[in-house]
Amino acid sequence: MARLAGTSTAVVSYVINNGPRPVAPATRERVLAAIKELGYRPDRVAQAMASRRTDLIGLIIPDARQPFFGEMAHAVEQAASERGKMVLVGNTDYIAEREVHYLRAFLGMRVSGLILVSHALNDQAAAEIDAWDARVVLLHERPEAIDDVAVVTDDLGGAQLAVRHLLEHGHPYVACMGGTADTPAIGDPVSDHVEGWRRAMAEAGLSTEGRLFEAPYNRYDAYRAALEILSGPRRPPAMFCSTDDQAIGVLRAARELRLDVPGELAVAGFDDIKEAAFADPPLTTVASDRSAMARAAVDLVLDDGLRVAGSRRERLKTFPSRLVVRPSCGCEH
Repeated sequence: MARLAGTSTAVVSYVINNGPRPVAPATRERVLAAIKELGYRPDRVAQAMASRRTDLIGLIIPDARQPFFGEMAHAVEQAASERGKMVLVGNTDYIAEREVHYLRAFLGMRVSGLILVSHALNDQAAAEIDAWDARVVLLHERPEAIDDVAVVTDDLGGAQLAVRHLLEHGHPYVACMGGTADTPAIGDPVSDHVEGWRRAMAEAGLSTEGRLFEAPYNRYDAYRAALEILSGPRRPPAMFCSTDDQAIGVLRAARELRLDVPGELAVAGFDDIKEAAFADPPLTTVASDRSAMARAAVDLVLDDGLRVAGSRRERLKTFPSRLVVRPSCGCEH
């Protein structure tokens, strides 16, 4: 190939690997023409063995069946493709041992970096990351077990926006559907959503006692929990749900119980998944720029200067939240 292009094997390598040294445009064109004529395809395995890195990014998420994580994974894949990388996805199903399994598997494959959406990173998982000295970016959640760069949403502020908005409709109080007993108290978005609800209620001089309900994050279990809550004697006038998936489950339960939404029950969620706009009625929710977050996570995980010294605040990239108003809260639009 070098002979056909009239250059050295080193220059051919620079063109194929896009570096590390620049190649003159005319020379690059000759090399590319030779590649096309010879039908050359790079041996990615050999390249990975030589560089000890692959063109792969590992992405570990709790459950791609949940729309939020599915949409986030798609956004990461698009951002990685823009950087010439492919993404390997592992689902932990919220099981710590499975998270460790994927950490070992992906790091052992010499991925270029790892993006981790961890429900509750444990000490064993943190030890795996330290042992490999891997490039890791936390996305969406920021467990306390490790101090790596994190890309998150303003979960607390976003929850306050939603609850304040519901209260502005004149409801005597707003109930909250939070997580479960094993939801981490620190670093978990749902915990921040609950705290945001508490603060908004406190600002309005309202009690939260007896108004926080536990439910898993998915719509199916939230639906079952909502049937019990909404059919009881203390049915809330408004409910803020920590995830849109929960809110969709609540809307389904309200429909089965023939409750008018928003007349008898106003509902707001968090995440602005695509289905939120097509819920019945369309769901008021809190949104963030998932595409920008995914791009930031990919850029950070591929940055050679990722592991620089700095405070936790400096290593936390927070994207703003915004309220998306739809009819489920009582607004007409």
